[in-house]
Amino acid sequence: MTILRVDDLSFAVTAFFMKLIGLWFADGRVERWLRSVTLFFTMWSLLFGIYLQTTIMYHSLDDVENLIFGLLNLLSVLVPLIKLLALLPRKKKLFGLIAYMVRNFLKADYDDFETSILTTCKRKCSFFVCGSVCFTELTIVSYVCAPLLVNLFKNESERVLPFKMYLNVPIQATPYFEIAYITQALALCPVGFSYFSLDNVLCIINLHVAGQFRILQYRLSDKYSGQVQNGLDQKSDLYLKDNAPDVFKSYIRQHQALITYCNELQEVFGIIVLAQVMTFSMLICLDGFQVLLLDLIQRKVIFFFHLLTTVCQLIMFSYSCDCIIRESVNLATAAFSGPWLLLPSSKGIDNLKKDFIMLIMRSNKPCYISGLGFFIVSLETSTRVITTAGSYFTLLQQTQSNIDS
Repeated sequence: MTILRVDDLSFAVTAFFMKLIGLWFADGRVERWLRSVTLFFTMWSLLFGIYLQTTIMYHSLDDVENLIFGLLNLLSVLVPLIKLLALLPRKKKLFGLIAYMVRNFLKADYDDFETSILTTCKRKCSFFVCGSVCFTELTIVSYVCAPLLVNLFKNESERVLPFKMYLNVPIQATPYFEIAYITQALALCPVGFSYFSLDNVLCIINLHVAGQFRILQYRLSDKYSGQVQNGLDQKSDLYLKDNAPDVFKSYIRQHQALITYCNELQEVFGIIVLAQVMTFSMLICLDGFQVLLLDLIQRKVIFFFHLLTTVCQLIMFSYSCDCIIRESVNLATAAFSGPWLLLPSSKGIDNLKKDFIMLIMRSNKPCYISGLGFFIVSLETSTRVITTAGSYFTLLQQTQSNIDS
């Protein structure tokens, strides 16, 4: 779609990986067919990953280390599967949110200060998106390459796969080993792409919504303040004295549009946020166990990058959602800082002041993203998640010590 051609690194990277998992806009029947095939392969990879990890856990009931290894990998596959299953019925709404953001946020007309706000949003998005992509890709590469390095020092009968497979064939022998290795490596890619792609979409939308609230603050507080205070409104074609009611109503409509947009965003991503936040503590705990308490170097490397990926996602989630809360509440302060209460009294201005009161009252109730209403995601969420992960880790460490003793 032509409207989606945006000069923005984070948007381009996210669109690329969304295409690779089969969830993006399609022009024409050929593209729609390719998206369907790609989505089918992504779903197959996730189900294949669940099969692998459940069999590993089943055969490792008496081995705590391998059991935790399988559980951690199972969670890493289940979360993206839940995200996709939750999003598929809401795919059209997601595409509508993205198209609206591009049309009304990224391609709108701005003055210099508003453009600087948008540029800041793009920089933040690029930082988070590129960090999430890099850490996840390093995790995938570690999963694939670590066994290759281990196999260099072993004979054919001792070769290992990224994930154990329990089949009635000599899996270490050629060509079964090569087929299994390539199959697992190919399945890892869409699992990794689906692990971060939807989170990146939410982060980009959240930060741009927060940027729109910041732009609205500027329009309410600073854009016309100089004209009223310096008496320049009499010389302006759109002097604020006569046009203030219409200008203020346009800002109210913009505020209402942002509130509606946040509600639709909550409807689309509510289940995804709930699933992701509820598993963050467990993922961080199990990653820490693999990195700190195990002696296998290859697993330490893999789950070090996996831990960085999880922490990056947690910060990205909590920070972007917190920005919406803070910027939506700051509208009240911005409105009080503007020229609206300094305008000379008239019938139109008196009506404006009533609308002004309604804007202040509505701004006191922040916009937010929640996990289906169970909790509101903010920076405090990351603190609670890390605290809970620390408690889980302490309990797991004590359990491991008791087993070893």
